[in-house]
Formats: sequence, C-alpha cells, structure tokens
Amino acid sequence: MAQTAETPASPTPTVPQAENTTQQPAPPSSAAPTTGRTAPALPSATAPAPAAPSAPAESTTPATPATPPASQTAPADQAPVQPAQPATPTDTAAPAAPQPAPASTPTETNTAPAQQQALQETVTDLEPAEEPPVLTIPHNLSPWGMFMAADWVVKSVMIGLAIASLATWTVWVVKTLELAGARARAGRIIKIIRTSRTLAEAVDASAGRGGPAAYMLQAAAEEIKMSADALDHVEGDGVKERVGSSLSRIEAFAGRRIARGTGILATIGSVAPFVGLFGTVWGIMNSFIGISETQTTNLAVVAPGIAEALLATAIGLVAAIPAVVIYNLFARSVTGYRQLLADAASGVERLVSRDLDFRKVPPGGRKSAPVSLMAGE
Repeated sequence: MAQTAETPASPTPTVPQAENTTQQPAPPSSAAPTTGRTAPALPSATAPAPAAPSAPAESTTPATPATPPASQTAPADQAPVQPAQPATPTDTAAPAAPQPAPASTPTETNTAPAQQQALQETVTDLEPAEEPPVLTIPHNLSPWGMFMAADWVVKSVMIGLAIASLATWTVWVVKTLELAGARARAGRIIKIIRTSRTLAEAVDASAGRGGPAAYMLQAAAEEIKMSADALDHVEGDGVKERVGSSLSRIEAFAGRRIARGTGILATIGSVAPFVGLFGTVWGIMNSFIGISETQTTNLAVVAPGIAEALLATAIGLVAAIPAVVIYNLFARSVTGYRQLLADAASGVERLVSRDLDFRKVPPGGRKSAPVSLMAGE
C-alpha cells in the first residue's frame, strides 16, 4: 500500500508542468491585440494547442485529493483526455486574433477621402485658369459690332444691300415729287380744256405752261395749221387721225418718262433677298469652319458667326420689302397719271373735232356756244 501511495503522488508534480505548458501560450494571446500586424504569427500560437488538454487539469485538480485508491489513478490519466473537447475554445479563439487587422483600415479610409478632397481642390483651382483663353469671341453683338467683326465677303454684301436700300428711298423721294408735279400740271391743263370753247382758246390759256397735256394742245394746233389748205377741199377725218396719232405718242412718251427709274425698285425687290441669303450662307460656312478649328460646339462660340450671317439676310429684307412696296405704289401712280393724260388727249380731240365741224358754219349761224362733254365731270 505504501508503494501504491507513492505512485499516485507522482502525478501531482506533473500538474504544474501542465500548468507551465498552458502558461507559455498565454503571452502570445495577450500580445496579439497589442499589434495588429503580428496577426500572421498566430499559426505558431496554434501549435501549443495540443497541450491544451492539460489545461482542464486545473479544473480536475480538486479531484486529486482522492489519490489513495489506485483504481482512481487510471481515471486520473483518462480525465485529461476527456476535457480535450473543451480545449477546442482555444482553437476557436485563435480566429479572433485577426480582428485587430481591420483596426488599421480606418486610418487608411480616413486618409483616402482627405487625398481625394485635396485632388479635387487642386483640379478646381486649375480649371478657371484654362477657361479664359477659350473666350475669344466679340462681346459687342450690336449691328455695328457684328458688321465690324464680319468677314470681308459678308461686309461687301451688307454694304451693297445698304446702297440698294439707299437707292430705293432716293427713288421714292424723287419719283414721288415728280409724280406729284406731273399730276398737278396735267390737272390744270384738263381744267383749261374743259372750260375752253375752241382749240385756239385752250392754247392761249395754256401758254407758258409745261407738261405733256400742254404739249398735246400745241401738237393739235400745229397739225390743224399744217392741214389748213387741205381742209378747204376734203373732210377733216384725216386731220383727226393725225391729231389722235400725235396725242397717243405724247401720252406714251410721258408715261415712259414718268415710269423711268422705277425698274430699279423691281430689281432690288427681287434680288436683295437672294444677295442677303448669299451673305448668310457664307457667314454660316465661316461659323462651321470656326467650330472645326476650336473643336467645340459651345453656343457662345457659334452664335456670333450665325448672328453676323443672319444680319446680312435682315439687311437684304430691309432693302427688298420697301422696294417692292414702293414699286407697286409707283405702278399704280403711273397708271393713274396716264389716265389723266388720256383724259387730256380726249379733250383735245373733242376741241379739234368741234373746230372742224364749225369750220364751214358762218359766224352768224351759231346760235349757242358749244357745250363740252366734260363740263359736268
């Protein structure tokens, strides 16, 4: 029994050895949270894990006082084997060591936004310095400013259209005054013709007056004077025809003369829009060339060239529209003037016919003064 008592005493010193073995892996576990970069060394800590079965020996040490029975020594040897299963928490605790590794990522994530903000600030500081060189367009978008900034072809078109517009208004002023004077002279001669009894009286009343109507009276008087010898032998039908032919020629000549200068209005009215369109096409072509050179489709770069091109079209319309309107007004005015001349010619023909009819009537045979058909007009 004494020998058996000595044999159980031998396991007791082995327990401290197990404790020493369990205490040696403890420092790596405590040192793991201090440094996050030592996490790869954790596999070495797992090596002592097989010695972990000795750790339950501490929990089983209270059972060591039952050493006297020799039969219980064998379970004491088996007791460390069964607690090996609880030792598995040390194996599960080993993966907890990599947790300090993410602790280094917050510092990196905090520095990354700071670097991005710094880069954005530097970019925003550099962007305004690059933009000003692009703004090389004229800011004066007034008609005069666009004219000065236009191409020489567009300038030539604008100058030509401006001259055409000036010619239109000049013709309007000149022909308006001319038509007004011609209509006034023709109206006065028509009044003289209506109030005159004979051709000679009308000629005397219109002496010193100009105008086609006065020429008609003079032409009729000259024709009767040249045909006076033939009137004693033949009827006056031939004289009437010759007088009518002279009057029609005077009327036609007066109509052509008063309409002279209005043809340019028709030309300006029909050609000016196309000339302005040519300037527009040329200006837009230059705008597209500018887009290709600057390699940008910014409206601020394209708009000035298009505005210059459209200005040419606007000037063409300004020159064409008044020309067309004034031409139509003059066409109606010339027609009205020629109607006045036709009235004067008919009045002269009546005076000639009256003189030829009363040529063979003795002066005492006239019972009443002749009545003009235009007296009531």
